[in-house]
Amino acid sequence: MKRSLSLTIIACFFALLVVGQEKETTPPAGYQFSPIKELKITPVKDQNRSGTCWSFSTVAFLESELLRMGKPEVDLSEMWAVRYAYSDKATKFVRLQGGLNFGGGGSFADVIYVLRNYGYVPEVAYSGLQYGQDKHVHGELDALLKDYVDGVIKNPNKQLSTAWHKGFDGILDAYLGPVPEKFTYNGKEYSPKSFGQSLGLNPDDYISLTSYTHHPFYSKFILEVPDNWIWEESYNLPLEDLKRVFSASIENGYTIAWGSDVSEKGFSYNNGVAVVPEANTSEMNESEKLKWSSKTEKERQAMLYSFDKPAMEKTITQELRQKAFDNYQTTDDHGMLIYGSAKDQNGKLYYMVKNSWGAEGKYNGNFYASEAFVLYKTMNIMVHKNAIPADIRKKLGI
Repeated sequence: MKRSLSLTIIACFFALLVVGQEKETTPPAGYQFSPIKELKITPVKDQNRSGTCWSFSTVAFLESELLRMGKPEVDLSEMWAVRYAYSDKATKFVRLQGGLNFGGGGSFADVIYVLRNYGYVPEVAYSGLQYGQDKHVHGELDALLKDYVDGVIKNPNKQLSTAWHKGFDGILDAYLGPVPEKFTYNGKEYSPKSFGQSLGLNPDDYISLTSYTHHPFYSKFILEVPDNWIWEESYNLPLEDLKRVFSASIENGYTIAWGSDVSEKGFSYNNGVAVVPEANTSEMNESEKLKWSSKTEKERQAMLYSFDKPAMEKTITQELRQKAFDNYQTTDDHGMLIYGSAKDQNGKLYYMVKNSWGAEGKYNGNFYASEAFVLYKTMNIMVHKNAIPADIRKKLGI
């Protein structure tokens, strides 16, 4: 009996040892998301090596708007907006004698501007791929256009020629393709204007919102970022009201064109998440505190940004947002589409984001941004005005 008892004790010891080893070697669960509300979107596209996220994100937004309105899926041309934005940006750049940012970047407002003034076309009518590539590669085009307008404003003739803008558009024609006067889509002939009208999208329905303290709340101002060449005005909301707009938009079926900074370490394309992690030692037990305090700063950063499981995040305040903007820590970096909300295994809120880097990565071109990341890193958003809660619209005079 004593021998049997000894064997039992030894067996229990080894069982506990095995369990302990399993516990130590079990990989972290990672992020596990459950959708709360997911709105209809069109397939993820690829801007490839072009600085045209602003066009891809706004077009994705308008395509989702058509789905919200009960219309068939349409693949709209991103390069149509790029072509006209570049052409009109050149006019303003020359008029301001070079006192304007000039490059491939832009804003949500550019696409709405093009829709209003030039109509629109589907992708099949204007792919913008006329230079021997099957994906967008704009390095050469951007450099040529910048050199061209720089040459114009040097004004070697002491008077601008009447041909300079035709020459500029000629470069666009060569690389992106000439503007079609007519085209056939689904068996019907259209002009760009008539096709744009057939979409049923009212440019006046779409407005830009932001949240910064260097301008009065509930007023409009021109957001001071380099790519806002068109001088788009944004309505300025307190952070809590902007937070309500995000929530109400998705809840009521409206997607959001989202301009954000993705240069943060907490933005991880490979892991499919964007977060703002922070170590809160006040909520650690003694063992965790000891482990944390023994780490070097480099090791602490590695722990914070391991992305192996949901972690504590910063509390985002109006002051924190403003400081990041004022110190160039938040810049007009990337345009995307928010199309839904979700929660992780701990119940924390995230927004579902459609990107424009191809249907790759962990979530096939989409990712999850925590509410903290969204509140912290949003530069501005574009929404349908009816997505905004009625009391906020009233304060804005909309």
